[in-house]
Amino acid sequence: MRHTLFVLLAVLVGSTVSAQSPASVLAPTGSLRATFLGMNPVQGRVDPQTGVATGLVPDLIKELAARLGVPYRILPAPDAAGVIGSLKSGAADIGFLAYDETRAREVEFGPPFAVMYNSYVVRADSALQKSADVDRAGLTVAAVRGQTQELFVSSHMKNAHVRVLPAMPPPAVVEMLLTGGEVDAFAVNRQRALDAASGAPGRLRALPDSFMEVEQSLIVNTGERAKLDALARLVDEMRASGFIKAAIDRAKIAGVDVAPARSR
Repeated sequence: MRHTLFVLLAVLVGSTVSAQSPASVLAPTGSLRATFLGMNPVQGRVDPQTGVATGLVPDLIKELAARLGVPYRILPAPDAAGVIGSLKSGAADIGFLAYDETRAREVEFGPPFAVMYNSYVVRADSALQKSADVDRAGLTVAAVRGQTQELFVSSHMKNAHVRVLPAMPPPAVVEMLLTGGEVDAFAVNRQRALDAASGAPGRLRALPDSFMEVEQSLIVNTGERAKLDALARLVDEMRASGFIKAAIDRAKIAGVDVAPARSR
């Protein structure tokens, strides 16, 4: 009798869990709270005057909320640590970050929605012509601490010296570092590389190839993998409908493609 009651209880509990709607799983407070890199043009931009977030990720957040039938709240973060911190503190339900194995020790990575390409910015008269030329003795490569590009160059450069900057400098400082000879190459995402080159014509240029391709993914706090199944289905739907491609096109960002679907 006791065994029968235990089995019935387990079935009832399992049914309750499986019956949870995606909205209750992803937005337990009734509102989808999502955090992203507010200073990364690949993910989006925040208007300094109005605080309004626009771009690829804000569009995805709005669409996710619409499909769930809940309101949303967009929480820009200054860097990856801020995104992870919002999840850890419970301030956000989901986040958006480029995949990296060190970050995967802190949060759960879910479905990728885009692939981001990365390039080096160099002086216009630099002898460097492609990414493979950069890792040479006597050269200095700059990158911003904690960003995907810094994690890559710090672990892959065998000959060049890596200079880690504490934060993303203004365009004028990037130009000064390169044209003043303090660094020979600056590792950034493709969009930032092209922005830097177009902002300093004749003085800076972006190398034409990508030194690394990395997936931009949805993330959740450790232990919340139940959210990932719901997110994977929603991202698959948005990919198949063409919404993600349209959002990339609307944002007018370079060096970003729709991530291919994964078999599950």
